[in-house]
Amino acid sequence: MINIFSSIFGTSNDREVKRYRKRANEITALESKYEALNDEELKLSFEELKKQVQSEEKALSDVLTESFAITREASKRTLNMRHYDVQLIGGMVLNDGRIAEMKTGEGKTLVATLPVILNAMTGKGVHVVTVNDYLASRDAKELEPLYNFLGFQVGALIGSLKDDGERKEQYLADITYGTNNEFGFDYLRDNMHYDLEEKVQREHNFVIVDEVDSILIDEARTPLIISGPTNHKSADYAKSNQIALALEKGEVIEPKSAEEKPYSTGDFTVDEKNKAVLITEQGIEKAEKLYEVDNLYSLENAMYSHHLDQALKANYIFEKDVDYVVKDNEVIIVDEFTGRLSEGRRFSEGLHQALEAKESVTIQDESQTLADITFQNYFRMYGKLAGMTGTAQTEATEFAEIYNLDVVSIPTNVPVTRLDRNDLIYKSEREKFEAVSKKIKEYNEKGQPVLVGTASIEKSEHLHNLLTKAKIPHTVLNAKQHEKEGKIVEDAGQKGAVTIATNMAGRGVDIKLTEETLSLGGLAIIGTERHESRRIDNQLRGRSGRQGDIGESQFYLSLEDNLLRIFGSDKIKGIMERIGIEEGEHIESKMVTRAVENAQKKVETMHFESRKHLLEYDDVANKQRKVIYAFRNDLLDPEYDIMSKLDENRLEYIQDLLANAEIIEGMPSEDYNYEFIITKFKEELNLIITQEDITSEDYDALEQKLVSIIKEVYEEKMGVAAPEQKSEIERVLYLQILDNAWREHLYSMDTLKAGIGLRGYNQKDPLVEYKKESYNMFIDLIGNIKNEIIKVLFTVQLQSNDDAQKEQEALAKMKAEMEEATENLVTNLDQEAIASSEKKIARNEPCPCGSGKKYKQCCGKSGPKRGLAAGN
Repeated sequence: MINIFSSIFGTSNDREVKRYRKRANEITALESKYEALNDEELKLSFEELKKQVQSEEKALSDVLTESFAITREASKRTLNMRHYDVQLIGGMVLNDGRIAEMKTGEGKTLVATLPVILNAMTGKGVHVVTVNDYLASRDAKELEPLYNFLGFQVGALIGSLKDDGERKEQYLADITYGTNNEFGFDYLRDNMHYDLEEKVQREHNFVIVDEVDSILIDEARTPLIISGPTNHKSADYAKSNQIALALEKGEVIEPKSAEEKPYSTGDFTVDEKNKAVLITEQGIEKAEKLYEVDNLYSLENAMYSHHLDQALKANYIFEKDVDYVVKDNEVIIVDEFTGRLSEGRRFSEGLHQALEAKESVTIQDESQTLADITFQNYFRMYGKLAGMTGTAQTEATEFAEIYNLDVVSIPTNVPVTRLDRNDLIYKSEREKFEAVSKKIKEYNEKGQPVLVGTASIEKSEHLHNLLTKAKIPHTVLNAKQHEKEGKIVEDAGQKGAVTIATNMAGRGVDIKLTEETLSLGGLAIIGTERHESRRIDNQLRGRSGRQGDIGESQFYLSLEDNLLRIFGSDKIKGIMERIGIEEGEHIESKMVTRAVENAQKKVETMHFESRKHLLEYDDVANKQRKVIYAFRNDLLDPEYDIMSKLDENRLEYIQDLLANAEIIEGMPSEDYNYEFIITKFKEELNLIITQEDITSEDYDALEQKLVSIIKEVYEEKMGVAAPEQKSEIERVLYLQILDNAWREHLYSMDTLKAGIGLRGYNQKDPLVEYKKESYNMFIDLIGNIKNEIIKVLFTVQLQSNDDAQKEQEALAKMKAEMEEATENLVTNLDQEAIASSEKKIARNEPCPCGSGKKYKQCCGKSGPKRGLAAGN
């Protein structure tokens, strides 16, 4: 019924495209007008538009038609490339803050120039995000003549830029290209600086994310994290690994009748579908004996149960040369979406240490989070977010729900003529690879280029060995050759070329075909396994048949492939057995292809729930992060009224003190616990007072008297410092206390998150419990920070203006050391990082803040108590 209505009235996507096409015709109507202008006249026309936008005389939507027409003409003159009408449509979709789905080879890089130039007119900066450094620098360089022609400067953020001054220069350009990691980590680092001038980013105005599905979907399960060393004790990962290996793997026995329940054998079972390990009662008892504890799941033993779980996952779910490789005594992650090695990145929550214990390599120290954010929350900070990709419709629901982004499918400039054949399914993986090898040989003898997609390094190397034995010349592109990626992919369209690539390797690089290879049938795509996501398969197919080129694609599958084995092989296996498939034979049918796609849909739904779950937890932290970072920015601002803030803190300190003394409004003054107040003043503020000094008739009078005392003593003590010196001392100390407390809070949040799942056993929703406990922890954090600044400032001893000068110099030195430590922190995409170069201060050394106290009794104090981290 839906198809009938669509054929009569058209889909909503068709109606949107029709609306955009109407405006594209208006842009094309201006082409002859701007063609008639010389270069200077064309530039002046654009400058006039820019003035109207910056003076707010006109909105961007009012000048879009003229801007796009001028950009098209300028592109013809500087790049020798003219935007097609469908590219104009793509540009309008992006400008509206939507996702433009455009097939491979439709020129998305050129499409982006239209909204980029339009939005750069505001002077607020435009960011273009790509998947790797190569594409960021390539696009910035290739498009620079166009941008320069219209008066814009272009920046490129690449990993080799270490100097903050250079990075700031790239951000100050009108248009900045870079990777998602560079933008995200710069944001986190900016919120660790101690001077506004050292921040590199400016406002988050407008961003276009190229390959938006890869960045906002595939990589969204991995948060950006800056980590540093922790003083907290690491678990004995080697012992947990030994215990994991001592436990016996069992299986789930399905019931034979409706009355019976499924039960598990052995000490644990492995759920491959959900990538989880489930320990049985028998396994728990055995683990408790081996750990020598009474209750593995009590709060004090929570880390034992957590690390045993990670050790079991490391040994029974994560595979060497599939999920990670071992190189130079290190475990290095293999990116599941690109097949590249993720140098410097570590799995979270102790999983990386568990893998190191499994592989008997050096187990690196546990670290703590210093700053973190998910890609979802980073990109949602932008005033306007847009994206482009060849494959987005399969994830349209997620884009709408998480990012509030609509997907618009743009028609191709020339109809796609590629032939997409049905999948071929074999009984075993051996038979499948033999058939693939035979097919490659056919193509190679004919001279037709072929690109073979594999799901892992292990599979690409297995195929490499088969082709080597068959003496078929070929090139392998996997994590070990990623430096040559662009060149290898560009050459994949040459006559007789055979290229083996993991998943989406070379994404964003065009495979150029010659007239000869087109006459031989164009680029042939062979997929050796279906990916968990239909998008990745579509991307592989989309490497062939660009701009109407001839080409073909086909997937070779086996019942032993992970996707079919876990999610859908029973039905297909039954069909093959009924037909009576012999050794080396296959089946090919639309029904089987549909069954495979249904299995993929199940996995996509599961991953969507996983990303949504991650975001729900990070949304809690994100609200807290915004509060802390906003206050941090206030403190960095020299114009911020820190005096009023400290007055507010003093009042709250006294209110907390009175509450702890159990003095409340309305109670008789003779019942006031003056002794408690006197003791606390001496302990925390080193201030000696008598009961006569503070005796009061009612609560308000007592509160006011105590506030006045600490303010007068403090102002008298700091009176020897010049106002600007005093303000700088207060500001830097406040920042140091805020940062130390925030880092401890993040550690506590990590610990809380690691154990919160156990609440499910008590019939409680872990997310609800996490929200409640993290909120209480955050309230405690704020209170601790406010009280700590009053205590620390009270311990600063200044006897003269020289002392104030020395104190300011000491703080400036400390600030510089902190900046240096921040710069030297190892940035990771995941949790467990390596140590920073921050200078360590022994606990019994004098505190560098100048208080005269030992470090452990002053700034070395921890923030929230460990009891909070344990969920007490």
